[in-house]
Amino acid sequence: MNKVPQEEKKGYLLVLITGILWGSIGLFVKWMGQLGATPTFTSFCRMAFALPILVVLTLIKCGPKAFLIDKYSLRSCALMGFLCQALYNFLYSFAVDQLGVSVSSVLLYISPVFTSILSYFIFKEKISMQKWFALIANIAGCALTVTGGKLSGLQFSLSGLLFALGAALCYSFSAIIGRFATARCNPYVASTYNFAFATLFLLIFTRPWQGMSGKISPLLLLVAFGFALVPTAITYLLYFTGLQKIKETSRVPVLASVETVSATLLGIFVLGEEIGLVNWLGICLVFISILLMNLKIGRSSAPQAEKN
Repeated sequence: MNKVPQEEKKGYLLVLITGILWGSIGLFVKWMGQLGATPTFTSFCRMAFALPILVVLTLIKCGPKAFLIDKYSLRSCALMGFLCQALYNFLYSFAVDQLGVSVSSVLLYISPVFTSILSYFIFKEKISMQKWFALIANIAGCALTVTGGKLSGLQFSLSGLLFALGAALCYSFSAIIGRFATARCNPYVASTYNFAFATLFLLIFTRPWQGMSGKISPLLLLVAFGFALVPTAITYLLYFTGLQKIKETSRVPVLASVETVSATLLGIFVLGEEIGLVNWLGICLVFISILLMNLKIGRSSAPQAEKN
């Protein structure tokens, strides 16, 4: 069994922490919805409020000169902001509208498979039998954790299916493009530009102000700030920092899938939700998939991703 380098272990830990913090997203979305926010406004606030937070943190950490990055990094950040944030949110909202939350969520968990396939062609990362088992266990585990094996009110729509798969594909690019974006610039800077472009694209394409007349209260803005700070600005800094340290990009979405477990446990202990045996089985499968994806047996088949 090969020894994992200490820096890569730190990367695994940072991505796991990211997934755990991402598990709180549902709490903030639900809270903002109860205060009158539309899904579009909630998504926009998450990006827009995180941007100044990241600007301040980046200035403190790196100084103003850090924002002077090359065109390659800037294009990567712009692509990530459009594809992995704006377009992802747009497609997923339509998928939920046509398929419902449960089915859309399950289809979204196909994204680690997309990431593995993309990593095979882009970074020449081999997809071993062990990795396929990990991916299958991850998809099954996430699906069972969320649904408990019951897709109540199952809906089917071909366009909804395409929207959901499109959202999963966009989500799968996060680790791919994130690796390119952080290859030549600091994770703080990459995160800031990512959210700058995401805010711009969401503002242009989603018109988040619609339906919010008279509903914006100080409490809503305070919750939006918390949403932008904890499971957004802080987590993306951790995510990109961890991504730099992990050799195989395809491992990242499986590690981050601990978000599903975190969200479920928060639902139990914070919202008083009840789950059954099938949900617990799903949680176990998620952890098994993480172990399978990161347990190195025999000679490592992980190639080095090219640094640009």
